[in-house]
Amino acid sequence: MGGGVRLFTAGEPVLDADNGEELMHRQPAVAIVLGNRPPESPGTLYISTKQLIWLSDTDNTKGYAVDFLSVSLHAVSRDPDAYSAPCIYTQIDTGDEDVESEDSDSESDDTLDLSKITEMRLVPSDPNQLDVLFEVFNECAELNPEPVQEDEEKYNWVFSADQLGPDEVDSEWDPSQTSFSTIGHPNGNSDLARDVLELHINDQRFEDAEEMESKNINSGH
Repeated sequence: MGGGVRLFTAGEPVLDADNGEELMHRQPAVAIVLGNRPPESPGTLYISTKQLIWLSDTDNTKGYAVDFLSVSLHAVSRDPDAYSAPCIYTQIDTGDEDVESEDSDSESDDTLDLSKITEMRLVPSDPNQLDVLFEVFNECAELNPEPVQEDEEKYNWVFSADQLGPDEVDSEWDPSQTSFSTIGHPNGNSDLARDVLELHINDQRFEDAEEMESKNINSGH
């Protein structure tokens, strides 16, 4: 669930310490490149356990921030054909699947629409810092796993009997007398599981009735 790049004008990093956010790394002399726009003048990059914040060195009211949940990809780029300087390349999830990323026309446009920024580069003045930055990115990305989407769960239907609560299993069903797997919904709807169990029980009773009737006929009753 992405939120994209946002303006940060606090003048210094503000961390949510009450929820366990901690500063992991501080890297001075880092230029930031948003989309296809020209690089901003160098600033200081702060990496916390939840977000990264870039603050300009020339304008203390200018900065950008992005949560790690919005960073869908990050990589070290040293290919001059991809970009003129070694950098950390990131792809940003804006949370809007229909968003059109900034194109080359935006380079001459002074108006910056952060909601359209889907790529960001961080360019340290010392390329030797790239590997350190990448390792910190990896560590923080692991601390912020992507939430499981609902549509990824809805087909996960199969449960064993011991995974069902006492209210989801028919009281007359004896698990020691059967070897089949029960079926249920992951959203707490046990109707299907109960129907399957009752069907099995009814089938068993029907078989017992047939057997009893057969014995009565054979005995002349």
